Amino acid sequence: MLTLIARDVRIGWASGGIVNALAFFLLVTILFPFAVGPDTALLARIGGGVIWAAALLAALMPVERLVAPDMDSGVLDQLAVRGLSMPSVAAAKIVAHWLGFGPPLMLAAVIAAGLLGLDARTLGAVELGLLIGTPGLAALAVATSALVTGLRGAGSVAGLVMLPLAVPLLIFGAGSLDLGADDGMGAIKLLGAVSLLLLAGAPFVAGAAMRAGME
Repeated sequence: MLTLIARDVRIGWASGGIVNALAFFLLVTILFPFAVGPDTALLARIGGGVIWAAALLAALMPVERLVAPDMDSGVLDQLAVRGLSMPSVAAAKIVAHWLGFGPPLMLAAVIAAGLLGLDARTLGAVELGLLIGTPGLAALAVATSALVTGLRGAGSVAGLVMLPLAVPLLIFGAGSLDLGADDGMGAIKLLGAVSLLLLAGAPFVAGAAMRAGME
């Protein structure tokens, strides 16, 4: 498992997919103030939601490359021959995908917070939400990638599949920005519940999809 995780992290960085996702995340947060204007109060009020929306789109960018290359090259067949179950392979891919984009995204959020004028308290809430929610995004991305592998226009289909399912993460993540209020703490708990649900179910969904693609 550790070898698979290290391999996928290395491939993600070498292919440039992770770098492109981070660049897209920062580009969104840089351009958004130009679109809204110099109203710092408005930017501070909606900046956390902008960061979450950008994080969701950044997680979606490398979806096509998470499973399809291994399926096409026969790597999954070799892993199956060696006795590894597809849910285990999917779990390794989820961990690798999160390690590739989760921590770097949290670091990039510090830069985004400065651009959007977020105070330290709001930034802390954003970072906590990203720490809890990005594993769910990674699990959803891998499951989506396995489901659309082999389909024509897989990138467009992946967006149609993943974005609606990620809406709860986006809503609860944006709603968790005020940790001092009861609503903020409730949103954090719901965000954690949704993320755990995705982490628990995604390996089995992705594993079943990969097995079907190998037949």
